[in-house]
Amino acid sequence: METATPHRTLIVANLTASTPFLLQEVKRLASERPTTFSLLIPNISQGQGADWSVATATKLLGRAAGSTVDGHVGGQEAFESIKAEIAGGHYDDILISTLPKRRSEWLRKDLPTRVEALGLPVNVVTPPEEPSPLQSFTDTFSARSE
Repeated sequence: METATPHRTLIVANLTASTPFLLQEVKRLASERPTTFSLLIPNISQGQGADWSVATATKLLGRAAGSTVDGHVGGQEAFESIKAEIAGGHYDDILISTLPKRRSEWLRKDLPTRVEALGLPVNVVTPPEEPSPLQSFTDTFSARSE
């Protein structure tokens, strides 16, 4: 009996590499069919520290996927990093995880549409905007009439 080749998904994320929205989506995709995931983290400046690591992100993504997730850092420009990654590996689709729309440089630059032009299906995970604490306070205690 022949074993089916697993589906291969490239995850592209930076600050959102281990957020609940991305982890839930990876878990959902892994439950639908056998899938292997690779994490690409572009846009890391030389010497720029981060409050998370590739190791932490791949560990959490691996838990969500139910299997090991490999990960590495790409170059400064997200589109060029993705283009180089898919040229060097076989992927069936790409999952881009962004910051909320108002704060996402990748969405402002229309990264998902540009990546789709490379010929692979692209899905985007974007968390909803969360109001700032000041906005929540203002909304709660404002004297607006309804």
